[in-house]
Amino acid sequence: MDLFTIITVLVFLSALFGYINVRFLKLPNTIGLMVITIFFTLGVFALSYIDPTLLNAERYILSQIDFKTVLLDIMLSFLLFAGALHTDFEQLKKHRWPIISFATLGVLTSTFLVGTLMYYGLPVVGLEVPFIQCLLFGALISPTDPIAVLGILKTAGVPKRLETKIVGESLFNDGVGVVVFLTIYKIASPSATGVTALDVAQLFGVEVFGGILLGFILGWVTYRLMRQIDDYDIEVIITLATVMTGTVIAHYFHVSAPLAMVVAGLFIGNDKMRDSAMSENTVIYVDKFWEFIDILLNTLLFVLLGMEILVLTFDINFILAGILTIPIVLLCRYLSLLLPISFFKNKLDFVPRTNLIMTWGGLRGAISIALALGLTEAMNRDLFLVITYVVVVFSIIAQGLTVGNLVKKVAEPKITE
Repeated sequence: MDLFTIITVLVFLSALFGYINVRFLKLPNTIGLMVITIFFTLGVFALSYIDPTLLNAERYILSQIDFKTVLLDIMLSFLLFAGALHTDFEQLKKHRWPIISFATLGVLTSTFLVGTLMYYGLPVVGLEVPFIQCLLFGALISPTDPIAVLGILKTAGVPKRLETKIVGESLFNDGVGVVVFLTIYKIASPSATGVTALDVAQLFGVEVFGGILLGFILGWVTYRLMRQIDDYDIEVIITLATVMTGTVIAHYFHVSAPLAMVVAGLFIGNDKMRDSAMSENTVIYVDKFWEFIDILLNTLLFVLLGMEILVLTFDINFILAGILTIPIVLLCRYLSLLLPISFFKNKLDFVPRTNLIMTWGGLRGAISIALALGLTEAMNRDLFLVITYVVVVFSIIAQGLTVGNLVKKVAEPKITE
């Protein structure tokens, strides 16, 4: 199959599974698509004992798609820009300090806690893993996934001021999480004998601050271009060029493309910038275009995520390790939020039980899978991929389906904003 045929098959499956979900299951799209795809793949597995044609076709499609590259180097930029473009900038600005602390201190704390508990917990199921590799897993599983979070919170009924914190954190902490992962990956690599603290600081600083700076430059240039014309067709194309060109530039200079896209999206989506750079017609077309891109890529992504079950190594100890990891990740998430929430709750209006809701609403998703796929065999890739998949499936299905009910039970009923 050529590339066009593979994309056609994926779009067809996305449309079919999306129809089945909307028509019969009526689950949130992200959850429904993943559930249907997993059951479809398991059905293909069962059918393969009679006729392996479908299983071979599905495996061939996956073999032609580098999930890590497709998600982290291409799709993530579009999805983060679309998410940031539609985020309430004023609310984000108001809650910027807790969001920054969640996305930095929270991710670093969670990485260390998860790594430590995994190091002492894995021997329970007969697995011995070096501490640095456990830290590497902590880095890939700690960031919440903005793709899953944005998709599910829309239907969860989360109060607006809490939604801002969860969405804002997820937009930034995946960029920070990827940088933390790359930093630890460099240390954990067998060839990393000469890595110093200065090397780590430089890598972290260039990726994070370079990405943020690039995002501001992209946002400002895009704003200036759109302000000087009034043609919604061309202005939509300009925003598309911003994301594509910005991603290429970020990769060339080795800065964080996710952070650059978040900053650029927030800059352009800011109400003040919109009012001075776009006509009402342009705002409508830009928003609708990026909503469509968001929905299309999300649909394709969660179908691919369900199909990734084919790359797993089915070892009972690996699956038990994954089940053991679920409470570890949730506990570490809860503990990593304690300090920032305690510090800011008296200064800002926090919803009751914010920590509990943010712990359960902090979903893991495709980004963690993509990072796990990037591990080498020497880093226990097969083990950590299975563990990550178990945590992600639980997160999206179990947490995603129940976060709305949790909000209704623990938050004050009178809160609507």
